[in-house]
Amino acid sequence: VQLQASGGGLVQAGGSLRLSCATTGRTFSSATMGWFRQGPGKEREFVASISRSGDSTSYADSVKGRFTISRDNANDAIYLQMNSLKPEDTAVYYCAAGPSYLIAHGTPDYWGQGTLVTVSS
Repeated sequence: VQLQASGGGLVQAGGSLRLSCATTGRTFSSATMGWFRQGPGKEREFVASISRSGDSTSYADSVKGRFTISRDNANDAIYLQMNSLKPEDTAVYYCAAGPSYLIAHGTPDYWGQGTLVTVSS
């Protein structure tokens, strides 16, 4: 079972990036999925989550209105569209999967390996 995150990179403040997370080994179409991040010297924090149907999403206050989470159950993938990026968004971004209550508590069953996003000022 693997979650493979990709799409990170270096971008200037105000720019955009789209992160992807592909899953292999099992299907996650029945699981809530989410994105977390860990900035330099900071604890890992919740960024966004999406229900198994895609009908319900949740965002951290710090990214509301700038980030959009989506999923493609046919291809077992989720995405994070990040717009109007700020230097404080610099972090390693992790995708995750599991029951919604575990996602909400920051303890999902499965973690991806992370992809680095660096936003320069």
